[in-house]
Amino acid sequence: MIGKPLANMVGTLTHRILVTGAGGFVGTALLQLLEREHAGCKVFVLGHGEGRRNPIDLRDREAIDDAVREIQPTALVHLAAVAAPSDARNEPRHAWDVNVTGTMNLAESVMRHAPEARFVYVGSSEAYGASFQNAAGPLTENAPLRPVNVYGATKAAADLMIGQMSYDGLRAIRFRPFNHTGPGQSDTYVVSDFARQVAEILSGKREPVIHVGNLEAERDFLDVRDVVRAYAIAAIQDTKTGADCVYNIASGQARKIRAILDALIAQSGIEIEVRADPQRLRPNEIPVACGDASKARERLNWAPLVSFEQTLADVLGYWRRNCTPR
Repeated sequence: MIGKPLANMVGTLTHRILVTGAGGFVGTALLQLLEREHAGCKVFVLGHGEGRRNPIDLRDREAIDDAVREIQPTALVHLAAVAAPSDARNEPRHAWDVNVTGTMNLAESVMRHAPEARFVYVGSSEAYGASFQNAAGPLTENAPLRPVNVYGATKAAADLMIGQMSYDGLRAIRFRPFNHTGPGQSDTYVVSDFARQVAEILSGKREPVIHVGNLEAERDFLDVRDVVRAYAIAAIQDTKTGADCVYNIASGQARKIRAILDALIAQSGIEIEVRADPQRLRPNEIPVACGDASKARERLNWAPLVSFEQTLADVLGYWRRNCTPR
């Protein structure tokens, strides 16, 4: 929403929140939340608006500088990234350029042109990587960052970089969200992939067979609507910023992928065969990943509110509405 009226608006708004990656799954959920519950905020979507026909490339330092200087945000929520691990694995150099260099460009620009703004960095639990192995329980934020894949490595590097820049004055809040899903998520991700296949079976588009990867892995899942509440709190409320302000966003409960599939099949109400597909297996897969979000509960007064059963029902409902019968 970067346009000609901006010059007259800046200075009159209490909260001016600049969001990168607003067109993605999580960004869309964040914008919906802000519009629904924080009407007093003005949200600016980086690269989309009057006079800007294409998204700003995060690697373009000059374009980033121009946008931040013009908007003068009170908070920047950085969601844009090469977010799918498979995409990062297939194009590692691009993932490093976007996820690390692009993050640096944004942070440096905020420090130059909006030094009082909160910089809300959205990292990933994938940064913990090998720290999940032999963990005695859910990981806290003190666990070492030991990524085992390209995506996790880029997110860990950017996380550490933002942490260091907070010592130089960046008003940073860092998040390490665990797996999250919800209606509208790409079927690149496991819950949405399963739900799409179930919906296609129910609509008659495919035979009653689901193709799966590793069903024995266990992951900590959240609803995206709960996750974006944490980002909104960080952007709007007068919470502490700095090097110590790094938060897991997690449920604290590991769920076996097989149990998630079973729950979706049960919601379908029909018999469905499950077939293993070697092409769906991920290299360097961690058996169990679970997070401790006590710090976010205590400092941000955040806690998940949406039941996982409701999340699954909503994801399946989304795909049923978007599957056309043959």
